[in-house]
Amino acid sequence: MLNDPIANALSVIMNAEKVGKRECMIRPVSKLLKNILMIMKDHLYIGEFTETEATGGSYLTINLLGKLNSCGAIKPRFSVKTTEYDKFEKRYLPARGMGMLILSTSVGILTNKEARKKQVGGRLLAYCY
Repeated sequence: MLNDPIANALSVIMNAEKVGKRECMIRPVSKLLKNILMIMKDHLYIGEFTETEATGGSYLTINLLGKLNSCGAIKPRFSVKTTEYDKFEKRYLPARGMGMLILSTSVGILTNKEARKKQVGGRLLAYCY
């Protein structure tokens, strides 16, 4: 049984990237996971992904571009104020301006740069660089 589907999905993507595969399959699928993958796709860390219905439930097929150095879920999901972004960027990202943190905010799922522009806080979900 899976305890954290987001962490599982990001580790499947990371393992496939390390081996050099061009695509990977993820299951189970949720709206939150699709939103996280959409942000990663918009920032060109992964390629297109498609959802396929199967008898046991749906799964995602993700095209990998080979541009991902590291990604992972942030556990526990820390609450972040608008003034605390620098602290968590130092903790999870390798250098200033490199990579992104993905947050769940009251406005929706955003990156740390977008949340800083809109001046909203939220909960950390994942990092990616």
